[in-house]
Amino acid sequence: MGENSEEKTLRRIEAFFSIASIGFLLILLGAIFASTPNLYNDIIAFFKDFEIVEVRNTQIYLPAPAHPQTHLTVYSAAGTFCLTWGIYEIAILITRFLIRSPTNKKAETLSNIIFWLGASYLIKENLDITTTTTGWFTFWTLIITLLGISLIVRGLILAASTWQKRKT
Repeated sequence: MGENSEEKTLRRIEAFFSIASIGFLLILLGAIFASTPNLYNDIIAFFKDFEIVEVRNTQIYLPAPAHPQTHLTVYSAAGTFCLTWGIYEIAILITRFLIRSPTNKKAETLSNIIFWLGASYLIKENLDITTTTTGWFTFWTLIITLLGISLIVRGLILAASTWQKRKT
């Protein structure tokens, strides 16, 4: 069976979103590296600082920076990336409403907004000069929790949409 013109249009629009996102990602990364002196060297130092450590009060060993409080530049750059990407996702969501994208795409974008803006907040609130190894692992448990929340929101929107369609 052939594809109708509405399906072709939707595919083209989704291709545009993908291309625009890749372009914005490259611009964002370039801007962050250009505006953050020595970021490349700081990222290398960050990864060189990793060692396998025991998660406090467990017998689980995971990688973590030996000195997590010394990588503020990397955390700041990551926070800026997350915040900016979250704002970009808001623009995408507004565009999706204007062009009447399918509900699953709107739900995905809203889920992305929750994750990226939440991650920005968690970076700014949890990774600073007082960060310890315990704080590092706490941060990652919060990120995993945030990921779960964003997926639940997506699922609830999709379920509500399906329920609404069945009702009509």
